[in-house]
Amino acid sequence: MKKKLVTEMGRIGREEFLNSDKLPLTIVLDNIRSLHNVGSVFRTSDAFRVERVLLCGITAVPPSSDIHKTALGAEDVVPWQYFADTMQAVDELRLHGYEIFAIEQVQESIPLQSFVVENNRRYAVILGNEVKGVQQQVVDACNGSIEIPQFGTKHSLNVSVTAGMVIWEFARKFGWVK
Repeated sequence: MKKKLVTEMGRIGREEFLNSDKLPLTIVLDNIRSLHNVGSVFRTSDAFRVERVLLCGITAVPPSSDIHKTALGAEDVVPWQYFADTMQAVDELRLHGYEIFAIEQVQESIPLQSFVVENNRRYAVILGNEVKGVQQQVVDACNGSIEIPQFGTKHSLNVSVTAGMVIWEFARKFGWVK
């Protein structure tokens, strides 16, 4: 097997990306401390053409060299918006008809593999702080919660890893991945 060259990968340019169909998914970052996690979420959001990223609370915003270090420029093409308070983002999403789900370990959460998407709906998922998770008031305001089953001694994943798994699963369930 020979590794593909960048020129063989069929990458699209900035304008084509901005004008392309997007996965009907918005990622909400609730008080994320690590700028590298923020950058990684941007990069994964670019890879799967996520609709946009909402940065809330203490979550850093571009431009930032630390975000850029992992985003590699994805922060310049993936639309984003900042909200001082995550509940403001939730309220705006609800106003625009989104189904909103916290990615959190809560009672009655839906396992990621069992979550069913409706093709005519738009979704938002909220990823929480690396230590405290999604704020309880934000969880309470969601339509539900999605949980990634885990089988080891730790019951948490890095927020950027979680984002990658969730975005992949939404892309798969929307039929973007065959």
